[in-house]
Amino acid sequence: MSEEIFPIVNDEGEVIGKETRVVCHGGSMLLHPVVHVHIFNSKGYIYIQKRNLTKDIQPGKWDTAVGGHVDFGETVEVAVKRECFEELGLKDVLPIFAYTYQWHSAIESELVYVHTLIYDGEITPNADELMDGRFWTIKEVKDSLGKSIFTPNFEYDFQLLIDYKVVDC
Repeated sequence: MSEEIFPIVNDEGEVIGKETRVVCHGGSMLLHPVVHVHIFNSKGYIYIQKRNLTKDIQPGKWDTAVGGHVDFGETVEVAVKRECFEELGLKDVLPIFAYTYQWHSAIESELVYVHTLIYDGEITPNADELMDGRFWTIKEVKDSLGKSIFTPNFEYDFQLLIDYKVVDC
């Protein structure tokens, strides 16, 4: 995993270089693209995954349904479909682009491409990628915010879902 190569991008998402995962997650603050997919069912519940304990960032916390890095030479659209399949076994889905933002933590900087998907089919979490996953009501999520249950990135992203009126509160 540390040998993965990520594109390095400018604020507009244009590729300006490449670097390894270990460098990108090692405090270099090199901006690299990631994709998030928020999955809702037809009842308006949101699917959230629990990160595997082997993850190098925020292990064991609940997070966005699908999230992953864009590989060097890969488009955001291809990364979205790849990550949906790798993490949840979803095939032939067409998540809709919602918005983008920059996320900065103590060890990395990401350009996040957020997508949404309405989905009522079978979800098969990949045990190598995540520990658990389930649909939550919006009230359950809101009642759990700020309690160290979710990743800080998910909490920020969830607030943007509210701000952009993707989630009806």
